[in-house]
Amino acid sequence: MTVPTFASVPPLAARARAVGGSPVRDILAVTARPEVINFAGGLPAPELFDAAGIAEAYRAVLAEMPARALQYSTTEGEPVLRAALAERMSVRGLATGADDVLVTTGSQQALSLLATALIEPGDTVLVESPCYLAALQAFGFAGARVVAVPGDEEGPDPAALEQLVLRERPKLLYTVPTFQNPTGRTMSAARRAAVASVAARCGLWIVEDDPYGELRFEGERVPWIAAHEEARDRVVLLGSFSKVMAPGLRLGWLRAPGELRRACAVAKQAADLHTPTVNQLAAARYLADRDLDAHVRRVAGVYGERRDAMLAGLGEALPPGSTWTRPEGGMFLWARLPSSYDTTALLPQVVTRDVAYVPGAPFYAGEPDRSTLRLCFVTQTPEEIGEGLRRLGAGLRDAERGLSG
Repeated sequence: MTVPTFASVPPLAARARAVGGSPVRDILAVTARPEVINFAGGLPAPELFDAAGIAEAYRAVLAEMPARALQYSTTEGEPVLRAALAERMSVRGLATGADDVLVTTGSQQALSLLATALIEPGDTVLVESPCYLAALQAFGFAGARVVAVPGDEEGPDPAALEQLVLRERPKLLYTVPTFQNPTGRTMSAARRAAVASVAARCGLWIVEDDPYGELRFEGERVPWIAAHEEARDRVVLLGSFSKVMAPGLRLGWLRAPGELRRACAVAKQAADLHTPTVNQLAAARYLADRDLDAHVRRVAGVYGERRDAMLAGLGEALPPGSTWTRPEGGMFLWARLPSSYDTTALLPQVVTRDVAYVPGAPFYAGEPDRSTLRLCFVTQTPEEIGEGLRRLGAGLRDAERGLSG
């Protein structure tokens, strides 16, 4: 009997072969043991979710409008939720109408939609250095050439940005101006104005991602780049309920000029038709019945205490000569060890002490600083943070002895 032979199946798309997975997700899979104190993930504290309030919102929606809640919806999003989101932005100084808003399945989807609508393979995208990791993935999948803008503790340097725009002719600048992931830094008001001015003069889209801005512990709120008049026609503002309500809802949004917003809606039709109706209606009901701002203030108060606990213990945990940021809000801080340390190489040994961090190297579009690492301070209690930092210090000492011996 002749055994038939079969040709191999066609290969994966080049972009799927070229873009790797998330190191953060990989680390979370390895460190899922309950005894591990995990500073690696960007996970909100689950004990602070308003589970009762969210459950009541779902109950009300399913009891009062089950046919609507369980039915298909419009791609742009439920009108009641879009109106509520527009009102929240308007109150914060950015006049917005419901028609300016597109509801997305998490703000990560908004990045993918923008990449689809704006980027041709080979186009240049400018990013901060370091940059939010999943944004690098989204732009990489779109075939973009990603270039980092030099900067400092206030964010991208406007002069360097203008030089890069004139030389590279990029499609967009992606930035997280407030409590940035991964560094926790906040772009000053003056720097935001300068970035907006560069975009207006040189012809550039700005994608302003703001998932953490409401989680402020201290200091004064800085207006969005999108609120600067000269750049309003070229700034896309992204928001999310993941950090202030619950990430499992998978609710985000983008506010964009009309033509780009419509292009994103078409891209969304091809991706998932629409964000789940019941989640949208439940979120709108929650906003109508509950005080989300009061809830966020309570969460931010707890997160501020946890940040302080981490700051208090870093001096003993990290080797002499290390530096770190002191964020005024958000979820992360960024540390830089002496240049002889490679945090990627050190991590496996540190994890044996039942503690984890994210090495800084994957967050760089260009040459990485391998002595850096990101720590999330919101998921654990102050007591757990103290113990985690003791383990981190011991693990770094173990690893350094092992590598040097």
